[in-house]
Amino acid sequence: MRPSKTSVGIIGAGPAGLLLAHLLSAKGIDVVVLERRSRAHCESRVRAGVLEQGTADTLAEAGVGERMRAEGQVHHGIELRFGGEGHRIAFEELVPGRAITVYGQQEVVKDLIAANLANGVDLRFEVEDVAIGSLADPYLTFGGERLDCDFIAGCDGFHGVSRESVPAADLAVYEKTYPFAWLGILADVAPSAPELVYSASERGFSLHSMRSDSVSRFYLQVPPDTRPDDWTHEAIWAELKARHETVPGFTLATGPITQVDVAAMRSFVAEPMRFGRLFLAGDAAHIVPPTGAKGLNLAVADVRVLARALGEYYRTGSEALLDAYSAACLDRVWRAQHFSWWMTTLLHRFEGDPYDRRLQQSHLAYVARSRAQATALAENYTGLPYAD
Repeated sequence: MRPSKTSVGIIGAGPAGLLLAHLLSAKGIDVVVLERRSRAHCESRVRAGVLEQGTADTLAEAGVGERMRAEGQVHHGIELRFGGEGHRIAFEELVPGRAITVYGQQEVVKDLIAANLANGVDLRFEVEDVAIGSLADPYLTFGGERLDCDFIAGCDGFHGVSRESVPAADLAVYEKTYPFAWLGILADVAPSAPELVYSASERGFSLHSMRSDSVSRFYLQVPPDTRPDDWTHEAIWAELKARHETVPGFTLATGPITQVDVAAMRSFVAEPMRFGRLFLAGDAAHIVPPTGAKGLNLAVADVRVLARALGEYYRTGSEALLDAYSAACLDRVWRAQHFSWWMTTLLHRFEGDPYDRRLQQSHLAYVARSRAQATALAENYTGLPYAD
């Protein structure tokens, strides 16, 4: 093997790995990013699209927010639609100064790749057989090469090698699987509403979102064993209309569907998020159902904490912030877990006890009329402030 050395070896070129690389390189810390997929694949993956206030601010402060500010859509509220009525959660009134920005994850990735390459960061795509050689004296192997590291950042997602490299006895895992999935639909059609619409109907949950002025994103609650080709495009539009055209005067615009996928609905947390010189970040450590729009935002929050801790180590030699990394991240992770679970159970149709259904309906009505409940939703949805 051809030996090489870096300060921080980063596995994964998603938002977490790329943002960490960008923040560390700005501090003069040497990094290498290893990604098994191609650059084109990373830049075209349609995933999350809602950025919390803190996430948008972080990207802007890091110098990678110019296109986001120009092309992203800033929203100051969302709509909860149920019982034949729409109820707006007004962020500008409930949490002044906080909003969300609708800007696709793939666009964030494009911006971060461009910034890292411009700064001379060593990004390696289509890297095969990445493995962690040690957690105490860390090194990575891949494609016949060895990369020695001071630290390893596992930013390679739920199915990556990082978490799998941790002995099972050292890992506490908490998980929940929901009895439904989301059918995701991308369509070349202008949004039919100015803000995101969360619709809870007797037919099941649906979400109207957007990616631009001419591209809309939709989700339908479907059985967990659903496959994308189970639904014709005609059936998708018919069901979206049935679940969204439940308030007077609203008509859902239709257009060419360009992508259909299925997302499992699950909650997952692995603790702790540090093992020796390995640090887990983003989906490698935690998964949330997408109802609360927290996945990408949690990854950014993790990376903020880790970049600061590594910066302190290389500046002073202190490991105090590195030692505190896991606890600091998990405090926010569990708040987001609860919010995502709450939004999911509030809005989805669960088969079973009619008593539970009536409780759900009562809770929805309470959120719509209670300023305190609406404020709690707005505060969590736009993102809790960072501690630093």
